[in-house]
Amino acid sequence: MHDRPFWEKKLQEQRFIRHAIIAGQPWVTRSGKTVPVVDPASNRVLAEVTACQSADIDAAVASARDTFQSGVWATPALRKAALFRLSQLILEHREELALLESVSMGKPVNDALTIDIPGAAAVFSWYAESIDKLYDSVAPTAPGSLATITRAPVGVVAAVVPWNFPLDITAWKLGPALAAGNCAILKPSENSPFTALRLGELALEAGIPPGVLNVVTGLGTEAGAALGLHNDIDVITFTGSTAVGKAFMQYSAQSNLKQVWLECGGKSANIIFADCQDLERAAEKAAFGICFNQGEVCSANSRLLVQREIYPRFMDILIGKLADWMPKHPLDPHARMGAMVSAAHKQKVMDFITKAQREGATLLAGGRDTLIEGVANYVQPTVLGNVSESMSIWKDDVFGPVLAVRAFDSEDEAIALVNNHIYALAVSVWTDSLRRAHRVAGRLCAGTVSVNTVDALDVTVPFGGNRQSGFGRDLSLHAFDKFTTLKTTWFQLS
Repeated sequence: MHDRPFWEKKLQEQRFIRHAIIAGQPWVTRSGKTVPVVDPASNRVLAEVTACQSADIDAAVASARDTFQSGVWATPALRKAALFRLSQLILEHREELALLESVSMGKPVNDALTIDIPGAAAVFSWYAESIDKLYDSVAPTAPGSLATITRAPVGVVAAVVPWNFPLDITAWKLGPALAAGNCAILKPSENSPFTALRLGELALEAGIPPGVLNVVTGLGTEAGAALGLHNDIDVITFTGSTAVGKAFMQYSAQSNLKQVWLECGGKSANIIFADCQDLERAAEKAAFGICFNQGEVCSANSRLLVQREIYPRFMDILIGKLADWMPKHPLDPHARMGAMVSAAHKQKVMDFITKAQREGATLLAGGRDTLIEGVANYVQPTVLGNVSESMSIWKDDVFGPVLAVRAFDSEDEAIALVNNHIYALAVSVWTDSLRRAHRVAGRLCAGTVSVNTVDALDVTVPFGGNRQSGFGRDLSLHAFDKFTTLKTTWFQLS
């Protein structure tokens, strides 16, 4: 574990890339527009990054299309070797990449170093390994006929990724998209573009041909909308808010009816049944589920349902655990929570807390912002009780360390409370009854149900949700479904 002076020195020496990458070359928009990228722990502008406009998006799409049609990325062995090398380069540059993630969006640098960066490298490696393990199929036709079913890359994929896990979610999108043989345009959030840009450089170093991966920077309303409306993009894969996800579906309808795969908002629930014996561990995980990454997680367990007979005891334990999650400076290696991504987002979270109390919720813990080294972009772990289903704190995706709590009496009541919601991304269930675990999991509407843990995740299993949390799945072999098309070829032999 590096100490803070190590990271401060590294920050002083850090190079911030200010240009996009198109056709393997640095690219600056002719409009001259830029977007400031701000360190939320200091409110200091780290760099002014080029803000791509529609003409720049046209150039990136043309680069991807020409490269795809050239066939230079069509060979499986080349793709496998290059993606493996990219995974290795990510690990070789893990300190730089961790610092870039931390200073642009406020997460603890040690989390970026030990979780996010190795996780992204592992995803690229896993999909590289899968390339020569996938086989096509032959249909059971009548004698004299042969029908093959083959998968082909869709062509040009645009990946629009959020600021909360910039490199991780990029890997989730690009790993299967590139492994399948597509060419891609990556658009990172304007809040956190640096690891995407550095990845673009490392991809070239890894032997990925120019034009296979283009990185465009800028605002969602400009660069993002231009991608959504472009007539020569085959697939958009997006992680972010439900409102923007709906906009991308509209863009598709207004343009070329491109496929749109969405992973959007969440308001994931955590159910603690009275037959759970290890309440200490359940409380520890509940604290993790709402505080990890400052609660800026689409699948954060932000709704807590506790069976009434254990409610007082469990809440006492939980509030004690939250004391370990008080925010610290992101470059402090002991920080478990850092800064919110921006002053504006911090204020949005605080407004949710204020509104909840105005609507009748009871503040049980936290509820304040915190000043660290003269900067107030930090929010204490916050717990709100006496919450009803009509309150915004129960209905809306806060995207911060704010937990809405309700007591329940019966299994049926808990399931109804969880399912009566527009979001259906993830649910956690705590019980020592195997029968109950199976029964409840089967009745819950969610993309992932985690039993006796929270937010279970691995590259081997699909991740995504239902309802207004979106559709389609990241991770696992199922992700190839988003980036390939099925072709039937029928041979009449007699």
